[in-house]
Amino acid sequence: MFDAEGSPSADELVADSVRLRRIYDDDLGSGGRTGSPRSVVSDSWQRSLAARIDPESRLPPVVYDADEVTSIREDHPLHGVLPLLRTTLVSIADEAMHVMLVTDADGHILWRDGAHGLLHSADDVGLMEGTRWSEDAIGTNAMGTALAVDEPVRIHSAEHLVRTFHDWTCVAAPVHDPDTGDTIGAIDISGPLHTVHPALVQLVTATAHLAENQLRVRLAIADERLRVKNMPHLAKLRGVESALLSPSGRVIASEPYGRFPERIRLVAGSDRVDLGDGREMAVEELGEGYLLVPPSRRRGRVVASAGATTLGLRFTGGAGPRITVDGEEAAATLRPAEILTALALHPDGLSGEQLTLMLYGDEGNPTTVRGEIHRLRSSLGTELLQTRPYRLAAVPDADFLQVRDALREGRTADALDACHGELLPRSEAPAVRELRDELTAGLRHAVLASGDAGLLHRFTGHPLGADDLEAHEKLLELLDPDDPRRGAVAARVERLLA
Repeated sequence: MFDAEGSPSADELVADSVRLRRIYDDDLGSGGRTGSPRSVVSDSWQRSLAARIDPESRLPPVVYDADEVTSIREDHPLHGVLPLLRTTLVSIADEAMHVMLVTDADGHILWRDGAHGLLHSADDVGLMEGTRWSEDAIGTNAMGTALAVDEPVRIHSAEHLVRTFHDWTCVAAPVHDPDTGDTIGAIDISGPLHTVHPALVQLVTATAHLAENQLRVRLAIADERLRVKNMPHLAKLRGVESALLSPSGRVIASEPYGRFPERIRLVAGSDRVDLGDGREMAVEELGEGYLLVPPSRRRGRVVASAGATTLGLRFTGGAGPRITVDGEEAAATLRPAEILTALALHPDGLSGEQLTLMLYGDEGNPTTVRGEIHRLRSSLGTELLQTRPYRLAAVPDADFLQVRDALREGRTADALDACHGELLPRSEAPAVRELRDELTAGLRHAVLASGDAGLLHRFTGHPLGADDLEAHEKLLELLDPDDPRRGAVAARVERLLA
């Protein structure tokens, strides 16, 4: 579009913008002969129109609120390279009246920085955290198109499909995970069309490569830590064919050397893997990463740390959830308690989608759950709360599991002993609501059906039975006329009736 050896003048920028708007109007309207858009733009327009993007749309959709953006940032791989991006791009953006933007792989803006005077203008067109800029959300734009074609892209003026952005020029480049090669986000510089500079494409592309290099260094450091920490597992096997894998399935150590492929595809929830050459190996989860061993040498479920090996959960009753790790008890907030409840009910583990459904229902977002899991792992320890799939490495001593198991085995008295009240009474998580209803109704039915006056008397003094008129009346029927408890029970019946 411009000669890369020099900066275009303001008049040249305006003239080019006018030319592009004529092409835009002709291509999307009358089909005139003023020229054609660049192929990367034309292809993007076609994809965007196929996604039913209206060129007269106003703003991109807002997907995440401020709190959600904060939690998602913490778990995103680009979080650690933000200092590099700011050092490289923000000072340039400030001077040139541009905004630096960083998205995730789906085009959601997670970070924004740059010229303070331009941020209000950016807000006006939706260039702010939490908005989605994929092509299928807001049409052709540098961030969305760079993610779609997996290449650096510049979109100038009327090359944007949506007319709202014709006064802007944007340059973006994708960033890749050096471990898997997957696209994890995009880096973008956006500003008013009269501030465009031909070197911006090279600058943003170079910055994306710098970010990938820094991620590669961090990956090498993480690999070495994992290798040092877990090499004793290989040493204990004394030459038996085995391998140490990264969390993504890369082989970072093996015995003997060279007997395994560079990467092994792990299936969530499976404890076996077929290497494709007739060999089958057992998969054992470590605190971080995996150990492959012959099935005959499988050691069973692994807790890779001498630290957090016992977990107690007291989630019934109105006093609030309590978590005990290795004998140390602490209060817990509602969301971690809900996550631990779901995981305790599914000892074989849950995928991100399954856990999201149990916590939020159909409207949930797995990205939000990943952020919550990240914070919970930081609190409990990565060895105790494992991933791929999400699961607990220790069998929890949970009061709600004790109640459920006792009811299923017909041990009504034990169920009453273990229950302190409703399960997480403030929770609206679907999995918790379902279990809460099961335990509350099941315990009440079992006590009433028992015909045991002593059990009924205990239930009427329990949080679940204190206001249960039927239970009090049933107890009154079972008590002998001279039983000293009759007076208090009769008085309670009268109060409940009143």
